[in-house]
Amino acid sequence: MAAPAGTKTFVFNEVSKHNKTKDCWLIIHGKVYDVTPFMEDHPGGDEVLLAATGKDATTDYEDIGHSNDAQNMMHKYYIGEVDKETVPQKRVYVQPKDWASKPDKNPEFVIKILQFLVPIIILGLAFAIRSYTKEKSA
Repeated sequence: MAAPAGTKTFVFNEVSKHNKTKDCWLIIHGKVYDVTPFMEDHPGGDEVLLAATGKDATTDYEDIGHSNDAQNMMHKYYIGEVDKETVPQKRVYVQPKDWASKPDKNPEFVIKILQFLVPIIILGLAFAIRSYTKEKSA
């Protein structure tokens, strides 16, 4: 089915460049949506939307089971159609360019936090066990 007259058609590579918090486009059911204004309001957080960039996000969208309100809201973010011939068959994950600007989402940051917290948690548990066993033996 052809896009209505006057509808903008985008190639996949152009759409996939819009993969940042301040510039986020998604492809769902062959339509292109600029969801940038919705990033802060998305119930799943902006990470969910960013993870859906750089690919056809139809399956991701359908798997969630969006409400009728969510589906009706989509029209205001619609900006055109994607040329389906340019969409790769294989789903490719493209890491958002501003991923590094969110240190709490960066895997290296999480590892550093865990390296710091795990010993503290272990010491806390050891102290609690020691206190508990002292009370039981007294």
